Amino acid sequence: MIDLEYVRNQFPALQKDFVFMDNAGGSQALGKVIERISGYLVHHNVQLGASYKVSAEAGQKLRYTMNRIAEFLNASRPEEVVIGSSTTMLLKLLSLSISSQWQAGEEVIVTNTDHEANVSPWTALQERGIIVKTWEVNKETLELEIADLQKLLSPKTRLVAVTHASNVLGSINPIKEIAKTVHDAGALICVDGVAYAPHRQIDVQNLDADFYTFSWYKTYGPHLAVMYGRFEELQKLDSLNHYFIGKADIPYKLQPGNFNFELTYSTLGILEYYEELGTVHDHEAKNFTSKIQAAFKVMAWQEEKLAELLLSYLRSVPEITIIGITESDRHRRVPTISFVHENFRSDEIVEKVDPHRIGIRFGDFYAKKLIKALKLEEKNGVVRVSLVHYNSENEVKRLIRIFQSLF
Repeated sequence: MIDLEYVRNQFPALQKDFVFMDNAGGSQALGKVIERISGYLVHHNVQLGASYKVSAEAGQKLRYTMNRIAEFLNASRPEEVVIGSSTTMLLKLLSLSISSQWQAGEEVIVTNTDHEANVSPWTALQERGIIVKTWEVNKETLELEIADLQKLLSPKTRLVAVTHASNVLGSINPIKEIAKTVHDAGALICVDGVAYAPHRQIDVQNLDADFYTFSWYKTYGPHLAVMYGRFEELQKLDSLNHYFIGKADIPYKLQPGNFNFELTYSTLGILEYYEELGTVHDHEAKNFTSKIQAAFKVMAWQEEKLAELLLSYLRSVPEITIIGITESDRHRRVPTISFVHENFRSDEIVEKVDPHRIGIRFGDFYAKKLIKALKLEEKNGVVRVSLVHYNSENEVKRLIRIFQSLF
């Protein structure tokens, strides 16, 4: 059982009378993160690379941060970590750099379940003669079938872009299995982990991903993003930075204008929180890896319990259709739960919840192709309730009572 009092005390925003259930849009920030942003700006707000003491200290702090992020992701070296303003921006930069070496007629595969961040940068390449194929969701199971991917792969396939977890369906895709299929075909895999990272541990080497991105502001931190890139693949990429910053300058060649120092430094607060959370719930956890594992284990248990509470109610209402896996199994889904009601548009439901000081949301969440494929545009998209481990059972029950009064 999670120590919810300890958890909620780490998030200043949770101390006010408001229930945050739009966490897939942006989670609340840890106090440790806020303190580190402030501390950096007060004590080390200088440019890096100078010979004076404060600049040298700032450089040391940021190198340490990059080492810890690499360790957290299980990257093989810190140079594999690229920092950027958003996942959307990082994937756009990746597409510009990697495609400069592709030829007209070569192919990319995207899905119709992804957020546009991992679709639009690739479909834009059609203007340069790159062929884009779409791996479509099975409309019956609402899952991506690997057999369908295999039909799309060809000797011309250069990259497959896929999400780790859908920000609408909540379903977790088997990235390790997908990566093997992609690599066996001689292609690369680019994974959008934005909707997965707040809920489960990421091990890029175990997943065998070539590129993996997520946003820190959805994992209890600042508006910043990170991209892992396999070092040998990063080496091949052309520089997007100044002319004197060449292909060997990794990751700086993919960070034009450099990265945000204070926000990057603040991500240490997230990693420290995970360590502490693991220690609080597993006193046998002695090193960084075991503490992180313990943290995400208890987070997953808490989220599964919350998801089941909400899903069991939604399943009980005949007029409601859950868009995605209807069970709470933590191995198959994250607690990002979407539904539609046959008698109401999604915006009508959310707007009736708003006065109760509970933040949920309606729409397509930039997964426009999925909403269109499922013919949910006339409903104004879905109602999405996105939970994380700091939500409580009482909060979910409060939302259910409001739904019961509406339906």
